[in-house]
Amino acid sequence: MSESDSTRPAPGPDRSSSPDSGDVSAPSGAELDDPALLPPPAAPPSSEHPAPPAPYAKEPRRSGFKKGFGAGLGAALGVGVVLCALSLLSALSLVVMLVIIRPGEANTSASTTATTTVWGDAGASHTLRAIEVSGAIETTGGSTSSLYTSATYGYDVADVIDDLEADDADGLLLLMDTPGGTIPGARAIAQAAERYRDRTGHPVIAYVTGMAASGGMYAMAGADHIYADQGTMIGSIGVIMGPFAHYSGVTQIDNGILSGGVSADSIEQFYLTQGTGKDFGNAFREMTDEERAVYTSDIAREYDVFVQWVADERGISTETIRNELGAYLYDAQTAVDKNLADAVMGRDEAFRQAATDSGVDPGDTRIIADTTPGALSRLFGADSSRIFGHGAPMTNGTATSELCTSATTVFAWSANPVQACGG
Repeated sequence: MSESDSTRPAPGPDRSSSPDSGDVSAPSGAELDDPALLPPPAAPPSSEHPAPPAPYAKEPRRSGFKKGFGAGLGAALGVGVVLCALSLLSALSLVVMLVIIRPGEANTSASTTATTTVWGDAGASHTLRAIEVSGAIETTGGSTSSLYTSATYGYDVADVIDDLEADDADGLLLLMDTPGGTIPGARAIAQAAERYRDRTGHPVIAYVTGMAASGGMYAMAGADHIYADQGTMIGSIGVIMGPFAHYSGVTQIDNGILSGGVSADSIEQFYLTQGTGKDFGNAFREMTDEERAVYTSDIAREYDVFVQWVADERGISTETIRNELGAYLYDAQTAVDKNLADAVMGRDEAFRQAATDSGVDPGDTRIIADTTPGALSRLFGADSSRIFGHGAPMTNGTATSELCTSATTVFAWSANPVQACGG
């Protein structure tokens, strides 16, 4: 026996089938866990022929860009779904609102506008009703369109004030910021405020921020107290008519987009009319002396009424108004010195004083005002969703305000008409 034979292991039991077949024969009654009957342990794989790895499904490796793109896309889709859901809910709410309040009805009654607390505790026991008089004062929203700047319709605001009863609020607060406007519109607000005081026994307080000129002075002159914020301008007690123009010897009117103006030589324009002065305001002829006298008399009469109203309500002599105050605008402190206002106060101080003037505790008083329509209401409701008595600014088109189109209307106005006509 060789050395190699002595070290060779003894052959194992003969097996007629492969271990993979699972067919292992054993003597009857032998236990399968008998070491003599179990197959020998598998030899470790040779380094020359490594065993293949067990097969399994491996997810391909994704780059950082793909991972980031996938995550970003998922987040975007999620946000989009949420926004779509919110949009659908908003649209559904709008449909319900439009069913309940049809377009055109939201601003046809002074009692349909919702209010919100603009100062003080919403749960306060006492209330002051605030009404804004801002932008140009027009006569009524039913006869004129909105301006490029916001407008207040005097007769419509008067309807709001006339709807107020004694139990609705402890006082009326006019928030003034206006260059004036039509005399009928300004007078309507002034007379409605006077009726409110007589009807309810509650005071009327005016607070000026920015400007209360001409028609604004007309509208608030009858208030029990007038307070002005720093930097405001008050006054301009006067009336105006126009503007008028006159071109002599016109030859061409250039309406080009990039150019404009009038060239004059021999072109003439005229109207066929019945009635003396019917073509008054024709820019292609001069105003006659008779026309000048007639229309000056008209505005003089309106001026007399304006002056007497301010004189009676503010305790200023008509001579002082005509000869000293005139149609000038004054800063807040000068307006107080000239008795056009009562005190210069900041917003919080003025609101507290207004509560005190109304006989209630400022610490237990809230000031409420009409709610401005939200963006969605303005988008779908347009003019029908505006605050009753107020016009939303125009964004396109041509303003047809009385201030822009009527040269024969008398105005209590203190500003460049371009501000109201979008020029």
